[in-house]
Amino acid sequence: MLYVHCLLPKLNKKNLKNGSTLAPSKLSVFHIKTAMKQITSVQNPFIKSLVLLHEKAKARKQSETFLIEGKREITLALKGGYEIETILFLPEVCSETETRQLSNKAELIEINKEVYQKLAYRDTTEGILAVAKAKSMQLSDLKLSENPLIIIAEAPEKPGNIGALLRTADAANLDAVIIANPKSDLYNPNVVRSSVGCLFTNQIATGTTTEIIAFLKERNINFYCATLQNSTSYHTQDYTSPTALVVGTEATGLTQEWRDAATQNIIIPMQGEIDSMNVSVAAAILIFEAKRQRGF
Repeated sequence: MLYVHCLLPKLNKKNLKNGSTLAPSKLSVFHIKTAMKQITSVQNPFIKSLVLLHEKAKARKQSETFLIEGKREITLALKGGYEIETILFLPEVCSETETRQLSNKAELIEINKEVYQKLAYRDTTEGILAVAKAKSMQLSDLKLSENPLIIIAEAPEKPGNIGALLRTADAANLDAVIIANPKSDLYNPNVVRSSVGCLFTNQIATGTTTEIIAFLKERNINFYCATLQNSTSYHTQDYTSPTALVVGTEATGLTQEWRDAATQNIIIPMQGEIDSMNVSVAAAILIFEAKRQRGF
């Protein structure tokens, strides 16, 4: 049940007038109990709209909203400045009191197990979901330190790789993560899930390769591109000044535009039979070499 505060008149007999009812003297606060909003049908129009958010990038883009699952993820989103519009909770798993502690501004809706299972990506998210407003991811929105360290990924496709990259960026406390020529919606439930909430703890921007190169040059940020062609070993470079580390896809690597514009092309020496590794692993190696040089 939801308790709302209402201002009602406090009655005082001294203020009675002839032929009138009791007149108010000052206001007192009373509690009026109202029914918590409940949705128990998967055919409910609002639930249907949330299913579209869950499944369709177009719906997320048009509404500028997306779904978040789990207490930790919702808490990190709030900490990261995301606006939570609605929280849906399964009362047998997550109580109203617990839910309200997360946010006292969001609308709360009690749902049943059938509705929860329709919306949830996984069964172990503590019976709670939220509808959040998407953020702008413009390059101009980034707030960088005087000596920034940035990771840039060109056209990553797999949500799991993006999530792993965001987790590494959070662990290293990078200034920003920039996605060039994005092919995946960053508010895809798979990205939110695989990043374990680090989608909300990092500064993230997107743009074309041309836009990002111009952004880096305007700010005198050196950028080192991980590529097989015309490269030197990554550990021989100095990353202690403003630096961006750039990685491409495992299948095709970085485009020629990056390789031509780079401060230096770099390579991670490979001693096995293959010539590439998972993009998030490669990024982690480069990032923590830069952190080592900077004294962590």
